[in-house]
Amino acid sequence: MTPMSSKGPIGLIAGAGSFPLLALGAARRLGHDVVVVAIRDEASVDLTELGRELRVPVNWIALGELGQCLQIFGAAGVTRAVMAGQVKHVKLFGGVRPDATLAAALARLGAQNTDALIAAVAGVLQAHGISLMDSTALLADLLAQPGVLTRAQPTPAMRADFEYGYTVADVTAGLDIGQTIVVKDRAIVAVEAMEGTDATIDRAGALAGRGTRVVKVAKPRQDMRFDVPVVGVRTVEVMTAAGADGLSIDAGRTLILDGDAFIRAADEAGLVVISRERR
Repeated sequence: MTPMSSKGPIGLIAGAGSFPLLALGAARRLGHDVVVVAIRDEASVDLTELGRELRVPVNWIALGELGQCLQIFGAAGVTRAVMAGQVKHVKLFGGVRPDATLAAALARLGAQNTDALIAAVAGVLQAHGISLMDSTALLADLLAQPGVLTRAQPTPAMRADFEYGYTVADVTAGLDIGQTIVVKDRAIVAVEAMEGTDATIDRAGALAGRGTRVVKVAKPRQDMRFDVPVVGVRTVEVMTAAGADGLSIDAGRTLILDGDAFIRAADEAGLVVISRERR
């Protein structure tokens, strides 16, 4: 391990999935001290064991305890933090019991959407001397590269579905509705909202059967500090079960959490995965 950074520890705000585990491991390999604040009932319990192995404190808080997060980071001298992992969007608006710190931030929201809420949290962190880093800063090697990523190549019909999907997905993502669209035969089958990508793909399969195509995009002005699109082996499993045969993601703005294992799984399932270079 390289010498520890002189800038003090990095704070890691951990949500669901493998993203926080990967970010923690990467931060330690890069020589950073880390203090983890994990969201209870969202973040993986595996964080506790990994923290023990890497000699990193893992602190569990309830969703909504922003003041407690600030206290933990402040006591540790954290001045930089990264958000990794998702919190179910429906919980952000229906399942949060905000403490006084978060309640004050929510009261100033101009819009009731995910971007506004997380940006408000980022503003509170900044006001307490903690700047949010790009969530991909520690895992830049896992950002999707442009081009066809799988052995299978897209057919003309599949490319037509992708192109049609972009016209809708870029708009809905820009409106902070959702970042995933499912298309079949140039018809929109499902649009992601608060239910998340996996549920959207499941719903599309139930509605349209086999041969659907998934278009997952970044927002036109994607803030790389939070809510960055992610895919992984689980995405392949969900697509396969739903009968989807193609996936388009955005190059440079989408994290492939399982790296080469994701591509191998897609190849084994016979899926097409392309990575669009945004113009």
